[in-house]
Amino acid sequence: MTGARIVAEGWGWRHASRRHPALDGVDFTIEPGERVLLLGPSGAGKSTLLAAMAGVLGGADEGDESGSLTIDGTRASELRGRAGLVLQDPQANTILSRIGDDVAFGCENLRVPREEIWHRVDGALDAVGLRYPLERSTTELSGGERQRLALAGVLAMQPGLLLLDEPTANLDPAGITEVRETVDRTVSASGTTLVVVEHRVEAWYDVIDRIIVLEPGGGVLADGAKDAVIGEHGDSLAARGVWIPGHPITIDRTPNPNGVLLTASGVAVGFGETVVQQGVDMAVRAGESLVITGENGAGKTTLAHALAGLTAPIAGSVNATDGFAPSRSPHPYRWRSRDLLTRIGTEFQQPEHQFVAASVREELTVGPRVAKLPGAGAIVDRLLESLRLSHLANAHPFTLSGGEQRRLSVATVLATAPRVLVLDEPTFGQDRTTWRELAVMIAEHVDAGGAAVSVTHDEQFIRLLGDARIHLEKLALHADVSQRGGL
Repeated sequence: MTGARIVAEGWGWRHASRRHPALDGVDFTIEPGERVLLLGPSGAGKSTLLAAMAGVLGGADEGDESGSLTIDGTRASELRGRAGLVLQDPQANTILSRIGDDVAFGCENLRVPREEIWHRVDGALDAVGLRYPLERSTTELSGGERQRLALAGVLAMQPGLLLLDEPTANLDPAGITEVRETVDRTVSASGTTLVVVEHRVEAWYDVIDRIIVLEPGGGVLADGAKDAVIGEHGDSLAARGVWIPGHPITIDRTPNPNGVLLTASGVAVGFGETVVQQGVDMAVRAGESLVITGENGAGKTTLAHALAGLTAPIAGSVNATDGFAPSRSPHPYRWRSRDLLTRIGTEFQQPEHQFVAASVREELTVGPRVAKLPGAGAIVDRLLESLRLSHLANAHPFTLSGGEQRRLSVATVLATAPRVLVLDEPTFGQDRTTWRELAVMIAEHVDAGGAAVSVTHDEQFIRLLGDARIHLEKLALHADVSQRGGL
């Protein structure tokens, strides 16, 4: 299959709930087989443009479109199946309950012959390094593994246009390399057109040959060969929040560990009776930022939920120390939600899982109101300003970009000033500017005597906020993954 040709002429989109457009006056032509990296600050409309290219942006009731966007001369909204899209949210990519069925879903919709489908499924799963039995439940996959699964489903469809939205953001370092090399081999062999959204230029620099930079609320800020764009605009792009190599971030810190708040002793965690991690011994200390690292599927998120009191460990115990625990129990999973609210605040890997209100401002108000904190309005205003969300105060949380949703989810945790923050990939989807602002807020919380536990693959976050580190090794699989075939 040959690569697709994409033409945007004065194209723009305004979400139905917004006063201002996400993009406006976008002009470019992407020729078949080109490899393009889309850059821009958080909220610049990168994910919106990808969704438009895939023909899944929505109809007139969801927003207003201007100009034209065509794939091979046909309106993108009228041409389905030519493009394969991997969404920013790993869970949103998952459709069916078993791995094999999920990868086969796209092929079935394209009416690929059954015997060919399962040949493609096996090849796609091997290509992305997801080596589980086809009948394994998708609910047992980590966020990073779901991202690999989504890519496998798209590769099995063999599209002429491959659209990737932050495809490696939830992957461990080995996974990033494996996915990047898989994409490189695939587009080289097939001539597929590739468009990648990624904040960090270095992650895909060796794979792409062209960079298009988007202006928030506007059109194209820069467009050209990758070396030319970086050479001419590198410094200004870094100043505007784009991750450019050679522009490191620094944070002034004064960490001061001064007492244990939580302990884990012989903890095992998992799904039902399936253990994904065991024998964990650790302590969460006031004045210290602890990072949890490890490969995808090692149980990092599941362990974080146990530390946060959201689930009970399968074995062992998580205990709060005297003075930190409420009088009723030292075990956080036995606490009432109000007890947790001002003691342990949790930010989920999928931000939308914690949104309950119809606007950004209302979302930030929920916690302080339930906790009966004085000055709730001032707290909300400060967080809106600090995390660059003031202009979105009246927007629905589900209409925010992935990076904006992540900042909102962290802000909802900070709003009740809990002593311990449990954060799952807190820097996902952030540009250079918003990344630093988030990191500074977490650092200030810790250095003022709070504690943070962060699940992360972000090496820069680990360097600046990894006062202590727990690295989890993935448990050996007992299932035989060599027996694959049609389900």
